[in-house]
Amino acid sequence: MPGLNLPALPPGLWRVMWGTTFVVLSYSLLNPVLAVRLQTEGASATAIGWFATLPFLSVALLVPLVPKLFGRIGVGQAYRLGLLLELIACLGYLFTDDYRLWCVFGLMAGLGAAAAWNATEALIAHNTPPSHRGRLTGLYQAQLGAGMALGPFLPGLLGLGPIGANLLAAGGLALGLSLVLVPSITRLKAMHDDHEPMGLLSAWRFRPTLAWAAVVGGVFEVGLGSITTAHGSEIGLSLAAATSIAGALGVGSFVLQYPLGWLADRLPARRLFVGGAVVLVLSALAFTRSSQHPELLWACALLWGGIGGALYTLSMIRVAHDFAHSSAIAGTSAMIAGYTAGGAIGPVISGWVFDHHGVAGQGLWLGVLALSLLLMHARRAAPAPDATD
Repeated sequence: MPGLNLPALPPGLWRVMWGTTFVVLSYSLLNPVLAVRLQTEGASATAIGWFATLPFLSVALLVPLVPKLFGRIGVGQAYRLGLLLELIACLGYLFTDDYRLWCVFGLMAGLGAAAAWNATEALIAHNTPPSHRGRLTGLYQAQLGAGMALGPFLPGLLGLGPIGANLLAAGGLALGLSLVLVPSITRLKAMHDDHEPMGLLSAWRFRPTLAWAAVVGGVFEVGLGSITTAHGSEIGLSLAAATSIAGALGVGSFVLQYPLGWLADRLPARRLFVGGAVVLVLSALAFTRSSQHPELLWACALLWGGIGGALYTLSMIRVAHDFAHSSAIAGTSAMIAGYTAGGAIGPVISGWVFDHHGVAGQGLWLGVLALSLLLMHARRAAPAPDATD
């Protein structure tokens, strides 16, 4: 891997990045534990699925309002508030088994996640020197990927039961919050003082190709794990083998982030977007043969996790360049909204396609989706003088 060679950053930015990493680690540990607790207490699969959806619903509802929130109380204070809400929600699961209260905690955690997620991305985009934006963004995304991969293994590695795992997750959130209780956090900025805040729709219109790349990235990185795992089980794979397909998605996402960021500092962004789209088109074609050749499931999942995550990372890197003279907050909000939408529609469309058109239909719709990204970035002219694409 190329040397990091990272620049000096504003005081507090590294604390924010590590705080968010502890949040992701804690919730990747906590969420499977909560699902198991619900199942052992007799909750239906539908109830468990709805509970798991609530945090994402909160994120989707709050993201359009985040720029106004940051403008009113400041990005640093909003970030702290987000972590506090997540910690309160995590502790709440320890004191009650009431499903309705758990749903409230899930919504609260999502509200906190929306503030913390958007704040971290906007602060990185606004405060990183142009020459190092790719590397630093890629490094941060790799940190998150490592936390996301490690969390689910901690109960087994440490011999924890559900309550012990919940306590450990709360400890991780408390540690993340403690890291940012310093004055330098409130002095961090994510937009220029002399610019009016930009709305979410304006940001989408300003860079529609980036927003669409975030949608496609969300579909491939987080919107295909469950349905692809179910397909593996349907064609005869064991439970362990089928679930390992989702693990391949995570591995691909983790491995590619920093190398991609390093390349983004050296190559035109359009070339990277087009190259990623070509790989996704080819992988979608390969997926249509997965019933006859199951090994293709892991190969496709590895590529989907890697390229899907790379599309989101690339979009955030371009936000740092293209919104440098306006509002990184609006740009990152637009990308997060697009990515979240992709993660939400991926399972719904894929489930319907599998039910009505099988593996061939799934490969076709994913191929068309990737092709739309390819055509958009291949034809789009470079829109800003400071862009590298």
